[in-house]
Amino acid sequence: MPVHRPAPAPRAPAPPAAKAQPRHERRKEARPGELLEAALSLFVEKGFAATRVEEVAARAGVSKGTLFLYFPSKEELFKALVRQTISGRFTEWNEELKQFNGSSAELVRYCMHSWWERIGMTKAAGISKLVMSEAGTFPEIAAFYQQEVIGPGHDLLKRVLQRGVDSGEFRPMAMEYAVYSLIAPMIFLLMWQHSLAPCCPANQQIEPVGFIDSQLDLLLGGMLAPTLTPSSAVKTPKTNPLKSKLRIQTP
Repeated sequence: MPVHRPAPAPRAPAPPAAKAQPRHERRKEARPGELLEAALSLFVEKGFAATRVEEVAARAGVSKGTLFLYFPSKEELFKALVRQTISGRFTEWNEELKQFNGSSAELVRYCMHSWWERIGMTKAAGISKLVMSEAGTFPEIAAFYQQEVIGPGHDLLKRVLQRGVDSGEFRPMAMEYAVYSLIAPMIFLLMWQHSLAPCCPANQQIEPVGFIDSQLDLLLGGMLAPTLTPSSAVKTPKTNPLKSKLRIQTP
């Protein structure tokens, strides 16, 4: 007689495979960050004038209309980018200045290395080059950068230098201009990194940290208060040796 076996129980249907969430459907909180990241890349690559908002939106994976929901214009997008990558750091830098316990020379060194690590070696360093290149065409952007970055940066560096003068570690100096002695090497370095560096042969490249340390040695040697020594107490002769020599050689 045939053997009757029970029919196998039907298998439960497999759960549908999880679909990758389209980029344009991601949570709204992520979109501003993605737009700013895309804007930073394009602004540094192409400049402010040549970058179109459509390109920023496309790189971020959203529509142009979505971009305008967060940033009303390209100028506002740029301002938000500067605040996020550079000027927003002044709060932490000012706090670090208050809590720093080392010498003022060590603080100057810390400031320059910190700037390079947090700004100079990132894409944000290209923003300074952009502003300098396009300030004449977009004066409102230059004015904004002056207010948000250059002004607060000068104030912070003045406090660093004044700390050294007040403690007697640095000699008195014209603070309004002394800050440029610290800023100039960093401007040179970022301009080099974003212009000539990619075109130079290996034996002519500048190693950033070594360059900063070399500049620090030269700057601090000029800022440190002179130490009184027996030789420094010798009065300078009233006659100029060079002029005397020239008179002797003149027929």
